[in-house]
Amino acid sequence: MLSPCLFERRRQPHRGQRLACRGAVNRRKHHARHVEHRHVRDARIFAGADQRFLPVGERAFARCARRRYLSLNQSLFERGRHAAIEAAERIGGRILEVGVGTGISLPDYGARNRLFGVDLSEPMLRRAQARVAELGLRNVEGLAVMDAEHLAFPDASFDVVVAQYVITTVPHPEATLDEFARVLKPGGEIILVSRVGAEAGLRRTFERSFAPMAHRLGWRTQFAWERFTRWAERTHGMRLVERRAMPPLGHFSLVRFVKSGSETARMAGRAVERTIRREARG
Repeated sequence: MLSPCLFERRRQPHRGQRLACRGAVNRRKHHARHVEHRHVRDARIFAGADQRFLPVGERAFARCARRRYLSLNQSLFERGRHAAIEAAERIGGRILEVGVGTGISLPDYGARNRLFGVDLSEPMLRRAQARVAELGLRNVEGLAVMDAEHLAFPDASFDVVVAQYVITTVPHPEATLDEFARVLKPGGEIILVSRVGAEAGLRRTFERSFAPMAHRLGWRTQFAWERFTRWAERTHGMRLVERRAMPPLGHFSLVRFVKSGSETARMAGRAVERTIRREARG
């Protein structure tokens, strides 16, 4: 015998419930649109979009956001940036800066070095080009839109490859390091300033609290030191020579790799470059 409850008419929600449900759905849709708009707005602002084409409210936000960003950059990244430049200056020669951004580091290199900067963001590179022109940086050979994992340079093109706060933001860090090693001359160095995850202790607790902000900046919240050591061990001719803690609380590290090769080979490579330049001028 069938239960009579199967034949009972399903109770319909009254009009007030339907309106409340519809209101909740609309609020969720509005929130989703607001979040999407905020992310698009942030991307436009931090990608260097021309503020003249932003709505009035967003222009005010852009000015405030840029001030906050610059303040954060000065407090968190300045020491690491200067440490990377000092390490690169000790090698000298032809230097590739990957993730050059707006070119904030370019004026800090010595005039005797030749610089080339690459970045994925064309608006950022336009600002870098304006900086180069304004400051008359004649040692900057060029700036180009380029993917760090697919550099459009011949093998052994640079004495130093510098990447500040880049390697944990790319999709394939080890493949990117392979590309850095490819374009590096024998005897040259890869110099990174990078986030390195803590295994335990107070810094690990700090990193967990910092994780939401790191995620918004595009950094991996878990990037173990072993990834660097394993890459050096498996990559022929590359040797890890330094790890130095950078502020805040050692959350970032200066990391240096050396490509095996004699100083004689390196000097011979520079002599070949000088010959090519003389022939090009002649």
